Amino acid sequence: MLSLGKRVRMSRLLREHTNSCIICALDHGLTSPVFLSGLFDTKARMTEAIAGGAHVFMVSPGFAERTFGALRPDTSLAIMLTASASGRIGGSAIAPIGSVEYAVRLGADAVVVYCALATPTEDQMISYVAAVGEACDRFGMPFIAEAEWPNAYDGLETVEGTLGPEYLKRNARICAELGADIVKVNWSGDAASFAEIIAACNSPVVVAGGSLISDSALLDRFEQAVKAGAIGCSVGRNIFQHAYPEAITRAIARVFRDKWSARQAMDELQEALKSRPELRDGVHQPA
Repeated sequence: MLSLGKRVRMSRLLREHTNSCIICALDHGLTSPVFLSGLFDTKARMTEAIAGGAHVFMVSPGFAERTFGALRPDTSLAIMLTASASGRIGGSAIAPIGSVEYAVRLGADAVVVYCALATPTEDQMISYVAAVGEACDRFGMPFIAEAEWPNAYDGLETVEGTLGPEYLKRNARICAELGADIVKVNWSGDAASFAEIIAACNSPVVVAGGSLISDSALLDRFEQAVKAGAIGCSVGRNIFQHAYPEAITRAIARVFRDKWSARQAMDELQEALKSRPELRDGVHQPA
């Protein structure tokens, strides 16, 4: 049975009346092999995403304080406890940072760990995820595990020949076995394989936004994820590098929270973009 502390925090992560979790990931300064220009004003991106409907924010320990003023009483911080230890696009080593106890002191509602398997350090990764899961149980802290590709900046087209959905299924299950309360998973390519991943881990699953894609492709992917059983998403680049972060966040929330179709959400997004003539419809631009 979950401790009272974990139940209270989980109630802030998962909106009870809609059973949805809309996460905006603003922690890419820890993971990207290059600096992403949309993060120059992280606090502004957080403010825009909140206006669009995001209510959970993945941030680094250092930026928890820098962005605090943007938070509202109904928004939550999820503190990232891992970082990329190398800035090369071809692959990254994962370095633990911070602690669950530190996240408690910061007032977080969750901690996040990036889980990369199929690497020479897989055994160390599994041991670390297990240790975080145990610490979260001790401190009453929800644990979000990111069951993703070995390099967070790979896409399905890069890994489908070697890893693909079976890798994600195994990774998601291991994360759940080691105590993850919410599992974040890369999109596997179709609703059928994603539904298998969700069934395999038997935990609430949020789908990762992944690399920059068109608005229509993103919303279509999320509609499929809802049909497969995902309760939400965790989106970074497709929000903070968007020409209109508030509007794309609202469109995403429409799909997960309001159960709109991708077409409905896209129609509303296009109307919002038309109201901003300085923006080019459907084109992501650094904020």
